[in-house]
Amino acid sequence: MVDAITVLAVALLVAAVAGTLVPLVPGGLLSLAGVYLYWWHSGFAEPGALTLAVLTLLGVLTLLVEFFGGSIAAKAGGASWGTTAAAAAVGIVLMVVTGPLGLLVGLFGTVFALEFVRDGNVDESAQSALYATAGMLASTAAQALLTATVLFGFLIAVFLL
Repeated sequence: MVDAITVLAVALLVAAVAGTLVPLVPGGLLSLAGVYLYWWHSGFAEPGALTLAVLTLLGVLTLLVEFFGGSIAAKAGGASWGTTAAAAAVGIVLMVVTGPLGLLVGLFGTVFALEFVRDGNVDESAQSALYATAGMLASTAAQALLTATVLFGFLIAVFLL
């Protein structure tokens, strides 16, 4: 029989995967919470040390991708750090008001506008905005894959091995 803590741990891991598709839901933290809740509940016995280390590494990597993926892509596209920070703030506000589409439009529009004001070059501004937007979408995809890997790794380690 499966107990309530195990169900809660698995629910946190499933919520982490789903949460990566929703802006501002920390999928990596939910993954780590599920893994460590179960580890604590098992008396620090399951999952084993190596599995725990790998799942922790994947959870931390998810957090890094979540927090820095879009910024790194924007910087790779030529945007300044100031532009990247402003775009993140505007995107978050618009996301709250209009949903995920507002986040994308806000990010793209802010990077484009600020880079155009900074350099006056339409092509470079558009490139920076595209890099930032694509980076954010790629970051979301990477987070979904990483949290799914944590979920399946956990399920295999705990229930099959």
